[in-house]
Amino acid sequence: MSGAADAIWHDVECGSYDADLKLWEELAERAGDPVLELGCGTGRVALHLARRGHRVYGLDRDPVLLAALAKRASDSQHSGVGQESAAPLGVEPVRAEAGAFELPEPVALALAPMQFLQLLPSPQLLPCLRCVAAALQPGGLLAAAIVESLPRVDEPLTPLPDVREIDGWVYSSLPVAAATAEERIVLRRLRQTVSPDGELREEDDEIQLRTFSAEALEGEAGQAGFALAGRRVIAETDAHVGSTVVLLKRGA
Repeated sequence: MSGAADAIWHDVECGSYDADLKLWEELAERAGDPVLELGCGTGRVALHLARRGHRVYGLDRDPVLLAALAKRASDSQHSGVGQESAAPLGVEPVRAEAGAFELPEPVALALAPMQFLQLLPSPQLLPCLRCVAAALQPGGLLAAAIVESLPRVDEPLTPLPDVREIDGWVYSSLPVAAATAEERIVLRRLRQTVSPDGELREEDDEIQLRTFSAEALEGEAGQAGFALAGRRVIAETDAHVGSTVVLLKRGA
Protein backbone atom coordinates (compact mmCIF):
# COMPACT_ATOMS: atom_id res chain seq x y z
CA MET A 1 0.00 0.00 0.00
CA SER A 2 1.35 3.42 -0.92
CA GLY A 3 0.34 6.86 -2.09
CA ALA A 4 -2.77 8.59 -0.83
CA ALA A 5 -3.86 5.48 1.06
CA ASP A 6 -0.95 6.01 3.47
CA ALA A 7 -2.42 9.33 4.57
CA ILE A 8 -5.90 7.82 4.88
CA TRP A 9 -4.75 4.99 7.13
CA HIS A 10 -2.69 7.42 9.19
CA ASP A 11 -5.83 9.49 9.76
CA VAL A 12 -7.99 6.44 10.49
CA GLU A 13 -5.61 4.98 13.07
CA CYS A 14 -4.15 8.12 14.66
CA GLY A 15 -6.39 11.07 13.82
CA SER A 16 -8.99 10.64 16.56
CA TYR A 17 -6.52 10.36 19.45
CA ASP A 18 -6.63 13.52 21.57
CA ALA A 19 -5.69 12.49 25.12
CA ASP A 20 -2.25 14.11 24.78
CA LEU A 21 -3.26 17.42 23.22
CA LYS A 22 -3.81 19.38 26.43
CA LEU A 23 -0.29 18.54 27.59
CA TRP A 24 1.28 19.64 24.30
CA GLU A 25 -0.77 22.86 24.49
CA GLU A 26 0.46 23.50 28.03
CA LEU A 27 4.10 22.90 27.12
CA ALA A 28 3.87 25.09 24.01
CA GLU A 29 2.32 27.94 25.97
CA ARG A 30 5.09 27.69 28.55
CA ALA A 31 8.03 27.28 26.13
CA GLY A 32 6.98 29.64 23.35
CA ASP A 33 7.64 29.32 19.62
CA PRO A 34 8.63 27.80 17.35
CA VAL A 35 7.66 24.20 18.10
CA LEU A 36 9.01 21.08 16.37
CA GLU A 37 6.91 17.93 16.08
CA LEU A 38 8.84 14.76 15.29
CA GLY A 39 6.99 12.22 13.16
CA CYS A 40 4.19 14.67 12.48
CA GLY A 41 2.37 12.57 9.87
CA THR A 42 -0.68 14.38 8.52
CA GLY A 43 -0.59 16.91 11.35
CA ARG A 44 -2.73 15.74 14.24
CA VAL A 45 -0.61 17.64 16.78
CA ALA A 46 1.04 20.24 14.52
CA LEU A 47 -2.28 21.54 13.17
CA HIS A 48 -3.85 21.52 16.63
CA LEU A 49 -1.09 23.77 17.97
CA ALA A 50 -1.05 25.97 14.89
CA ARG A 51 -4.79 26.60 15.22
CA ARG A 52 -3.97 28.05 18.62
CA GLY A 53 -1.51 30.50 17.14
CA HIS A 54 1.78 28.59 17.44
CA ARG A 55 4.39 28.34 14.72
CA VAL A 56 5.21 24.70 14.12
CA TYR A 57 7.76 22.71 12.12
CA GLY A 58 6.36 19.29 11.25
CA LEU A 59 9.11 16.76 10.55
CA ASP A 60 8.48 13.47 8.79
CA ARG A 61 10.25 11.33 6.18
CA ASP A 62 7.06 10.45 4.28
CA PRO A 63 6.33 12.92 1.44
CA VAL A 64 2.71 11.77 1.10
CA LEU A 65 1.92 12.53 4.73
CA LEU A 66 3.70 15.87 4.53
CA ALA A 67 1.75 16.80 1.39
CA ALA A 68 -1.48 16.16 3.29
CA LEU A 69 -0.19 18.29 6.17
CA ALA A 70 0.75 21.17 3.85
CA LYS A 71 -2.66 21.14 2.18
CA ARG A 72 -4.50 21.14 5.49
CA ALA A 73 -2.36 23.98 6.82
CA SER A 74 -3.05 26.03 3.71
CA ASP A 75 -6.80 25.31 3.81
CA SER A 76 -7.19 26.03 7.55
CA GLN A 77 -7.27 29.10 9.73
CA HIS A 78 -5.97 29.84 13.19
CA SER A 79 -7.98 31.29 16.04
CA GLY A 80 -5.26 33.60 17.33
CA VAL A 81 -6.45 35.67 20.29
CA GLY A 82 -10.20 35.97 20.19
CA GLN A 83 -10.75 35.89 16.43
CA GLU A 84 -10.04 33.88 13.31
CA SER A 85 -7.46 34.93 10.75
CA ALA A 86 -7.72 34.33 7.02
CA ALA A 87 -3.99 33.52 6.91
CA PRO A 88 -2.91 29.91 6.47
CA LEU A 89 -1.78 28.09 9.58
CA GLY A 90 1.83 28.55 10.64
CA VAL A 91 2.99 25.01 9.90
CA GLU A 92 6.12 24.33 7.86
CA PRO A 93 6.58 20.71 6.71
CA VAL A 94 10.16 19.39 6.87
CA ARG A 95 11.02 16.20 5.01
CA ALA A 96 13.96 14.51 6.71
CA GLU A 97 15.05 11.58 8.82
CA ALA A 98 14.76 12.16 12.55
CA GLY A 99 18.46 11.49 13.00
CA ALA A 100 19.68 13.80 10.23
CA PHE A 101 17.83 17.10 9.95
CA GLU A 102 18.42 20.82 10.20
CA LEU A 103 15.88 23.59 10.74
CA PRO A 104 15.97 27.20 9.53
CA GLU A 105 15.97 28.45 13.15
CA PRO A 106 16.27 27.08 16.67
CA VAL A 107 13.04 25.89 18.29
CA ALA A 108 11.87 26.38 21.85
CA LEU A 109 10.09 23.04 22.17
CA ALA A 110 10.37 19.65 20.46
CA LEU A 111 7.60 17.06 20.78
CA ALA A 112 7.78 13.32 20.10
CA PRO A 113 4.15 12.16 20.51
CA MET A 114 2.66 8.68 20.25
CA GLN A 115 5.83 6.70 21.03
CA PHE A 116 7.70 8.12 18.05
CA LEU A 117 11.12 7.48 19.61
CA GLN A 118 10.19 3.83 20.12
CA LEU A 119 9.63 3.42 16.38
CA LEU A 120 13.30 4.21 15.73
CA PRO A 121 15.78 1.32 15.43
CA SER A 122 18.17 1.28 18.36
CA PRO A 123 21.16 2.77 16.47
CA GLN A 124 19.06 5.76 15.39
CA LEU A 125 17.90 6.93 18.82
CA LEU A 126 21.07 8.71 19.93
CA PRO A 127 21.58 10.50 16.57
CA CYS A 128 17.96 11.64 16.78
CA LEU A 129 18.45 12.99 20.30
CA ARG A 130 21.60 14.81 19.20
CA CYS A 131 19.79 16.35 16.23
CA VAL A 132 16.97 17.53 18.47
CA ALA A 133 19.44 19.00 20.96
CA ALA A 134 21.17 20.89 18.13
CA ALA A 135 17.79 22.19 16.90
CA LEU A 136 16.70 23.49 20.30
CA GLN A 137 17.36 26.91 21.74
CA PRO A 138 19.59 26.90 24.85
CA GLY A 139 17.29 25.79 27.66
CA GLY A 140 14.77 24.41 25.15
CA LEU A 141 12.65 21.40 26.01
CA LEU A 142 12.11 17.97 24.45
CA ALA A 143 8.95 16.10 25.51
CA ALA A 144 8.78 12.44 24.45
CA ALA A 145 5.85 10.11 25.06
CA ILE A 146 6.75 6.44 25.60
CA VAL A 147 4.97 3.24 26.63
CA GLU A 148 7.25 1.37 29.00
CA SER A 149 5.18 -1.83 28.91
CA LEU A 150 1.70 -3.04 28.10
CA PRO A 151 -0.72 -3.17 31.04
CA ARG A 152 -1.89 -6.58 32.19
CA VAL A 153 -5.56 -7.27 31.64
CA ASP A 154 -7.73 -9.94 33.21
CA GLU A 155 -10.00 -10.36 30.19
CA PRO A 156 -9.36 -10.27 26.43
CA LEU A 157 -9.76 -6.81 24.96
CA THR A 158 -12.62 -6.27 22.52
CA PRO A 159 -11.86 -2.86 21.00
CA LEU A 160 -14.05 -1.25 18.38
CA PRO A 161 -12.46 -0.62 14.98
CA ASP A 162 -11.36 2.85 13.90
CA VAL A 163 -13.61 3.71 10.95
CA ARG A 164 -13.72 6.55 8.43
CA GLU A 165 -15.74 7.08 5.25
CA ILE A 166 -14.15 9.03 2.41
CA ASP A 167 -15.85 9.58 -0.95
CA GLY A 168 -18.03 6.52 -0.49
CA TRP A 169 -15.15 4.27 0.55
CA VAL A 170 -15.19 2.88 4.09
CA TYR A 171 -11.88 2.29 5.86
CA SER A 172 -11.84 0.18 9.02
CA SER A 173 -8.83 -0.67 11.20
CA LEU A 174 -9.34 -3.18 14.01
CA PRO A 175 -6.66 -3.86 16.66
CA VAL A 176 -6.42 -7.65 16.85
CA ALA A 177 -3.34 -8.27 19.00
CA ALA A 178 -0.82 -6.50 21.21
CA ALA A 179 2.00 -8.31 22.93
CA THR A 180 5.42 -7.70 24.48
CA ALA A 181 8.23 -9.95 23.25
CA GLU A 182 12.02 -9.63 23.10
CA GLU A 183 12.11 -5.98 24.18
CA ARG A 184 9.45 -5.08 21.64
CA ILE A 185 5.76 -4.28 21.70
CA VAL A 186 4.08 -5.77 18.63
CA LEU A 187 0.78 -4.21 17.56
CA ARG A 188 -1.30 -5.92 14.88
CA ARG A 189 -4.31 -4.53 13.05
CA LEU A 190 -6.74 -5.86 10.48
CA ARG A 191 -7.35 -3.24 7.82
CA GLN A 192 -10.54 -3.53 5.79
CA THR A 193 -11.59 -1.38 2.83
CA VAL A 194 -15.10 -1.42 1.41
CA SER A 195 -15.57 0.19 -2.00
CA PRO A 196 -18.71 2.15 -2.95
CA ASP A 197 -20.00 -0.96 -4.77
CA GLY A 198 -19.47 -3.17 -1.71
CA GLU A 199 -16.20 -4.91 -2.59
CA LEU A 200 -14.28 -5.88 0.57
CA ARG A 201 -10.50 -5.98 0.76
CA GLU A 202 -8.45 -6.98 3.80
CA GLU A 203 -4.82 -6.71 4.80
CA ASP A 204 -2.81 -7.18 7.98
CA ASP A 205 -0.65 -4.41 9.38
CA GLU A 206 2.00 -4.70 12.08
CA ILE A 207 3.88 -2.05 14.03
CA GLN A 208 6.79 -2.78 16.35
CA LEU A 209 7.82 -0.48 19.17
CA ARG A 210 11.10 -0.93 21.01
CA THR A 211 10.56 -1.09 24.75
CA PHE A 212 12.77 0.90 27.08
CA SER A 213 12.22 2.55 30.44
CA ALA A 214 12.03 6.26 31.13
CA GLU A 215 15.32 5.87 33.01
CA ALA A 216 16.99 4.32 29.97
CA LEU A 217 15.78 7.14 27.71
CA GLU A 218 16.98 9.74 30.21
CA GLY A 219 20.39 8.05 30.35
CA GLU A 220 20.79 8.07 26.57
CA ALA A 221 19.58 11.66 26.39
CA GLY A 222 22.34 12.62 28.80
CA GLN A 223 24.86 11.53 26.16
CA ALA A 224 23.21 14.01 23.76
CA GLY A 225 23.60 16.93 26.15
CA PHE A 226 20.18 16.90 27.81
CA ALA A 227 19.42 17.39 31.49
CA LEU A 228 16.43 15.88 33.25
CA ALA A 229 13.37 18.13 33.47
CA GLY A 230 10.77 15.83 35.02
CA ARG A 231 8.07 13.51 33.76
CA ARG A 232 4.37 13.75 33.04
CA VAL A 233 1.67 11.16 32.49
CA ILE A 234 -0.92 10.87 29.74
CA ALA A 235 -3.82 8.82 31.07
CA GLU A 236 -5.09 5.79 29.22
CA THR A 237 -8.36 5.92 27.32
CA ASP A 238 -10.84 3.24 26.32
CA ALA A 239 -8.91 2.74 23.08
CA HIS A 240 -5.32 3.67 23.97
CA VAL A 241 -2.83 2.80 26.69
CA GLY A 242 -1.39 5.55 28.83
CA SER A 243 2.04 7.07 28.28
CA THR A 244 4.94 8.39 30.31
CA VAL A 245 6.18 11.71 28.96
CA VAL A 246 9.89 12.24 29.58
CA LEU A 247 10.90 15.91 29.74
CA LEU A 248 14.47 16.78 28.78
CA LYS A 249 16.13 20.19 28.80
CA ARG A 250 18.94 21.26 26.53
CA GLY A 251 21.85 22.77 28.39
CA ALA A 252 22.92 26.37 27.84
